[in-house]
Amino acid sequence: MARALILIGGTIRGSGLLYLQAAQRLGLQPIALSDDPTRYDHFAAKEVESIRIDTDDLDALIRECSRLRATYDIAGITGAADSFYATASKLCRHFDLPGPNPGAIEQCLDKYTQRQLLAASGVPMPAYRLAANAAEVKDSAAEIGLPVIVKPAVGSSSVGVRLCRTADEVVEHTTHLLGGKHIWRSSPRILVEEFAQGSHYIVHVMGIEVIGITGAYFGPPPHFVFHGGTFPARLTDDEHERIVDVSLSCLQALELGWGPTNIELRWTKRGPVVIEVNPRLAGSPDPQMVKLAYGVDLITEHIKIAIGDESDLRRRHSHTAAARILVADRDGILDWVADHSQAAAVEGVAEVKLFVGPKTPIIRNGDERDSIGHIIAASSSHPRTEAILQRAVDLIDWSITPFPAN
Repeated sequence: MARALILIGGTIRGSGLLYLQAAQRLGLQPIALSDDPTRYDHFAAKEVESIRIDTDDLDALIRECSRLRATYDIAGITGAADSFYATASKLCRHFDLPGPNPGAIEQCLDKYTQRQLLAASGVPMPAYRLAANAAEVKDSAAEIGLPVIVKPAVGSSSVGVRLCRTADEVVEHTTHLLGGKHIWRSSPRILVEEFAQGSHYIVHVMGIEVIGITGAYFGPPPHFVFHGGTFPARLTDDEHERIVDVSLSCLQALELGWGPTNIELRWTKRGPVVIEVNPRLAGSPDPQMVKLAYGVDLITEHIKIAIGDESDLRRRHSHTAAARILVADRDGILDWVADHSQAAAVEGVAEVKLFVGPKTPIIRNGDERDSIGHIIAASSSHPRTEAILQRAVDLIDWSITPFPAN
């Protein structure tokens, strides 16, 4: 009977395909359960069984997994995205498979509950308020002081997250969130937070071991569109130690410590301030950068933990990796994208990936969905890696024709 890994759901332009390919390298039969396999990158992997199912229906997932057990030895169940990871943890508990505590995962996914638990443990973070309606959002912004971040209490990929510098912008974004344009995964609740200003970092943790820290940067406000990162981040020993200490405090406060966690912080005037704790691996391209720089394959090691095997997090080498996200500068129809083989051929470039093709409608949302591709490079030093990356970026070009005016 073949051993199988079940992946619940997926991530658009994320790490779902990388999980399935890693499972195959470990000799596992990958099985993807999702509401619409064509939305994700699962279908691109060879010899993957894709099953369409309502991933919000836990009972239906239990029945399907029970049916699959008649054919496969299910070695593990996991997910690559926030909401699916919570569901996967419940399935692990039901079938007595290795996995995180479902309660810890769910309370972490609610950003307000997460904030409360971190605050109770003394973890440094921005001032915050929870609001249920426009009046409460307006009052909360006034109490905290402008500028503020206004975002859904439950969500991911920076969807619905905006920096509001004025009272009018607070009202405008609140209207957008509550006016029917934003899709809520739960009852509408809005988190209003102090804007923590400073360099952004992503801490990669497996179990209770900090693997490394990415230095990340974003496009211009008011949105938070990821534009690139460098691994490992350029930090002094003291800065690194303080970030690690705060990260481990987060794990303890949130009762995490099984499998992967990524923690987002900003280095402010008062040092590291926690923006968000995500009980999963960071999405692509972070796992690729960690593998290129340290030789540690976080996705493979996560799967090994999920099937009850021993992980190996030892660093094989110490290089520098960096990624640049390709982001459209306007809405419209993508006419053409230049052949990216020249960029891929630049020595030191590890990956050039485009997510869209010609004649694709481009509509910018001010979040992760704005990405149309990425380039990843690595070398022995930060300056050389950045030079390689810039050389490759300069070889990528595209044309977008704006939509006709109404």
